[in-house]
Amino acid sequence: MLSLARFVIDAMPPQAARAVAASAVLDTIGVMLAGASEPAARIVQQVVAAEEGAAVAKASGRRCRILGTDLCASASAAALANGTAAHAHDFDDMCFVSLAHPSAPLVSAGLAAAELVDASGRALLEAYIVGFEVEARLGRAMNPRHYQRGWHCTSTLGTLGAAGAASRLLGLQIVQTGHALAIAASEASGLKENFGSMVKPLHAGLAARNGVVAARLAASGMTASASALDGPQGFLAAMDSASPSLDAQSDLGSRWEILDTGITVKLYPSCAATHPALDTLLDLQRRHRFTAGDVETIEIGVDAITPTVLVHDRPSTALEGKFSMPFCAAAAIVDGRVGLDSFDDDRLRDDRIVRLMPRVRMHLDATLDRSAAPLTQARVTVRLADGRVLTASANGARGYPDRPAHDDELAEKFTACALRALPEARAREGLAALRAIDHAQRVRSLIDSLQALPVQKI
Repeated sequence: MLSLARFVIDAMPPQAARAVAASAVLDTIGVMLAGASEPAARIVQQVVAAEEGAAVAKASGRRCRILGTDLCASASAAALANGTAAHAHDFDDMCFVSLAHPSAPLVSAGLAAAELVDASGRALLEAYIVGFEVEARLGRAMNPRHYQRGWHCTSTLGTLGAAGAASRLLGLQIVQTGHALAIAASEASGLKENFGSMVKPLHAGLAARNGVVAARLAASGMTASASALDGPQGFLAAMDSASPSLDAQSDLGSRWEILDTGITVKLYPSCAATHPALDTLLDLQRRHRFTAGDVETIEIGVDAITPTVLVHDRPSTALEGKFSMPFCAAAAIVDGRVGLDSFDDDRLRDDRIVRLMPRVRMHLDATLDRSAAPLTQARVTVRLADGRVLTASANGARGYPDRPAHDDELAEKFTACALRALPEARAREGLAALRAIDHAQRVRSLIDSLQALPVQKI
């Protein structure tokens, strides 16, 4: 635990890592702005307002922004609200070592902690990086067993990563940071059974909030077990880790998971398990120029983990649609694309999608490469009414580290998301500010550029 805590506080991330982190922060704030008006995010905002409103007169210290709204709250409440919004569309990034959405909790906790201490943009990026490394190292030790057992890594590992990021920004000492990580280990939870419901985005918010709370409790003197992570009844053991220890830490600070493994930017607002198949389907459609009416069947072969994630064959809500291969594939073929509006509730009743969904079948394909990262492969076969059979295999998708999103794609995605909360001029100002985050003197000033309305304290 102490070596991990020492890394969190003392690590000196390279410029290349900061560049990756800066893109991740930009992307995450974009989806956070888009998600702020989603029902799950609105409910969290309402609860935060109700719980904190009466206490505002007694509150001391800085208040933190809830992006995409005119609200300002305590650091932990803002982290909860922003984290939920960031994951509300399932459009936030992925990491295939941690099997988590790393940035929604990390950025939300980081923004709140950075506002508390008036940190610089570079400090925020370095905190993000060490939090990412904590998550990735845990993921490398624990997965895929931890994920297969039903734990949602965005919440479990994300809580530890958020605690690391917050500890760094708040200036904790090494021993305090060890306590913060141990506290976070007892806070961590999150079940995959809630995929396709409002609770899945809440997981990211809870991870962000719990990370901030853990760091602040440790800063105030709360202590915890030094073996909370790898003790006989610690985090690894209790959460069914594939490995019983965190021995592989000797290269912390010299090898960077954020560079070696990278971050997967989502170009479709649906579960990452759908992306290889969606990429392949859309490529086949563009190449062979068929429509939904031409399709007899679509067969999609996947790895063993994908069916445990895409659990809604016949979704009844838009959130369930994000975890439904039949819906995502049908919507892609009907529209020739997949965007935020693909998951509006009325699309579930679109006759063209409804008619095509029963013709989409997902099955376990034992011939796929078992050594590949989970959720990254697919084999797609489209049978058309004219007798043509179109087949293609996918290994990853656009936005993956080996096929990274271009700057213009990131800008287009950010702007489309931000326009759901901001006027166009403010969205473009925010984009410019975030592109220069490594040189920003104050994160608080950067966040000010993303506010559409005067801040209301709650």
